[in-house]
Amino acid sequence: MNFKHYLYGAAMLATLGTVATACDDEEAINPNPGEETIHADPEAEADTLVSGNVSGVWAAGTVVAVKNHITVPEGQSLTIEEGVRVVFTTEGVGENHVPVEFIVKGNLYSKGTASNPVVMTIPEDERSTANIHNTEHQWGGIVAYESCPEMLIDHTVIEYTGGQVRPGSPAADAGYYEANDDIYPQITTNNPDGKYVVTNSVIRYGQSDGIYMMGGKGIIVGNIFAGNGYDGEEAVNVKAGCIVDVARNIMYSPNTNGLKLASSGQGPDRYQAEVTAYNNTILNAGWRRDGEKGGSIYVEENVLANVFNNMMVNCKYRAQVPSWDDPNNPDGGFDTRSVIDYNCYVSAAAKSDLVIDVWYDDGEPVEGQGIEYAWQGYNYDHEDYHKEYSTAEDGVTIIPGVDGNSLIATEDNLYNPQFRNYDLEGASMKNVIYNDSWDFTPTVSLAGAYSGSEAFAQPHFATAGLTVGGQTYTSPAVGAWFGCNQPAN
Repeated sequence: MNFKHYLYGAAMLATLGTVATACDDEEAINPNPGEETIHADPEAEADTLVSGNVSGVWAAGTVVAVKNHITVPEGQSLTIEEGVRVVFTTEGVGENHVPVEFIVKGNLYSKGTASNPVVMTIPEDERSTANIHNTEHQWGGIVAYESCPEMLIDHTVIEYTGGQVRPGSPAADAGYYEANDDIYPQITTNNPDGKYVVTNSVIRYGQSDGIYMMGGKGIIVGNIFAGNGYDGEEAVNVKAGCIVDVARNIMYSPNTNGLKLASSGQGPDRYQAEVTAYNNTILNAGWRRDGEKGGSIYVEENVLANVFNNMMVNCKYRAQVPSWDDPNNPDGGFDTRSVIDYNCYVSAAAKSDLVIDVWYDDGEPVEGQGIEYAWQGYNYDHEDYHKEYSTAEDGVTIIPGVDGNSLIATEDNLYNPQFRNYDLEGASMKNVIYNDSWDFTPTVSLAGAYSGSEAFAQPHFATAGLTVGGQTYTSPAVGAWFGCNQPAN
């Protein structure tokens, strides 16, 4: 496939390796590691052992063991060729057992293929369903510093990340995360001038966010996110200092949201966040988190967010826009140019296997106010749903009409797209294991997706693209349908 022209296609659903074909859902979500933690030795399966500064090329098909923090130095580059398996120790570093970090101060190019992906994982003996979301069996993820100019993650599996940030963690010492408070995301970016492409990859089974962008221009296209977050995290989380296109991704069972978009941190050194998110399929989002937060898409704090033609399937809530009552306020509020509309919210008829209590200010659930069905959550009288204009004391404040033209399932109209291979009615809301045989191609077309050419619907990088590693990558054109795949009929 020529990714200079398009970054999507059949390869996004290619089998990139499976942890398990079946699992005990409760074990996966609430693992009990027992009193004794046993860590396997990554050297046992390695061709090469690395530590400290790394650069140059990791040759195709080799196994690289990582037993200490590794760093791509500023001004240097590391290329990981197809089929490389990078195995990170979960034992940690030093007395605090600091999770091993993959620090990128220079450039990183992870260049797998559909048939021979790069895999960043933990020792084989620890790759079990019981260790998903178990911080004792995870590594620290990729942390790209403010000096990182470029990063390519192509046909790469990144899994079992998210250990606790501890005293002595390089990311804590650098001021990116707080020791004893934060959990490592799977990919972190920090450079507002950086260029980052994440495509055709699998980002799964991490304790925290799949991608946490605190800076950079990015294309996030054609990926599978699965089981991201244990307690309050998202598949893709974007902050100030970012301009990003997010398209044609599958986001399966994120703890809270598929997309969390905010311009928090905006200031002289961090420009306003701008995100165009379209043709994504988000499934089962929000059910693993109690209360009124989470559910599919969360937009706040003055981000310029254009979110449309996405399909939300069995999610707990629809798009939320908290504190959107102060227009164009860099400390909060909303950007009046934003469009969060023309989306489709699909529900099964069956009751969820997780019932969510709706919590109020007194911290107590109100009897009869639980969310038991996706359609019920979509139509719940949520304080962060906005569909109308409001007036302020100094005149008329225009609040963007959120989901005014979206298809929103009700008990009588579930908008079932009849996927080619996915059991919508039998799907578990608490499962985090992604099945590579699933096919989210609709066999029924649902009218109502956006097909126009207004400015809000234009991806940032569809024309000029982003040049990373000497290759130009472009965002795909907007598809006039809901979700990541064009309907089959």
